[in-house]
Amino acid sequence: MNKETAVTFLCGNDELIGIIHHPVDDSLCTSGVLIVVGGPQYRAGSHRQFIQLARNLAASGISAMRFDYRGMGDSEGEQISFEQTCPDIKAAIDTFTQYCPAVKHIILWGLCDAASACLMYAPSDDRVRGMILLNPWVRTEAGIAKTHLKHYYTARFVDKEFWMKILKFEFDYGESFRSLFRQIRSLLNFNGNQISKNKNEKLPFQERMKTGFLNFTGKILFIISGNDLTAAEFTDMVSSSKIWKKKFKDNNIERYDIKNADHTFSKKQWKDQVSESTINWLMRL
Repeated sequence: MNKETAVTFLCGNDELIGIIHHPVDDSLCTSGVLIVVGGPQYRAGSHRQFIQLARNLAASGISAMRFDYRGMGDSEGEQISFEQTCPDIKAAIDTFTQYCPAVKHIILWGLCDAASACLMYAPSDDRVRGMILLNPWVRTEAGIAKTHLKHYYTARFVDKEFWMKILKFEFDYGESFRSLFRQIRSLLNFNGNQISKNKNEKLPFQERMKTGFLNFTGKILFIISGNDLTAAEFTDMVSSSKIWKKKFKDNNIERYDIKNADHTFSKKQWKDQVSESTINWLMRL
């Protein structure tokens, strides 16, 4: 097994904990992967995905670090949202490069709202040269309502079990129609009043993500699940935005889809595909 080092470091007055995974000769590794954790969870990841990914990276000759935000896992402090994690990411990069002095370039790796946090942070730090982003979180009430209507309810009509329930009189018409009505109401209620309410406040995180995406000049790999409403909401947002669509056509942007995978890539075959696509992309940088 490759060497693994437990580290503690400060973010403000709070002590955070992380694990650095070293390749056999980390003096040859000039790029390192910082695994940013989506919440609420800690540095092991769902189904131990982050542990396995970091070890695979080290075995392939790539330094990696995973860590807990303030208030998560074994780190101190009050629990924070992904919108408040820029100081934590910076402190982790500082520590990573301190323990791995050969590492000059950082690749941020994040799933769900960690991917969103990476997009918001990356342009502020010249050390970040690339990102690997899985199923970025862009949730709005209108967005998830639209996604449900487009993907979930459409899929139900071609689902054999759905029709079997109807034929056996086991289908709950009342609850289904109430659910459908709630989705339509959420979509219709997203109007100018909500936009003007936030006009003089800080930008919504979706806008900060877009700004980060537009301003980042490094390379990005998007890994998208084929069976996940969060991923579907992100792809729908991209397809409906001229700005996102145009940027996605840049040569430094790549996309890799994993058909049938759920949000956290819970099956071994899906985790293996994530790991392989991550390493293959890094080897081409």
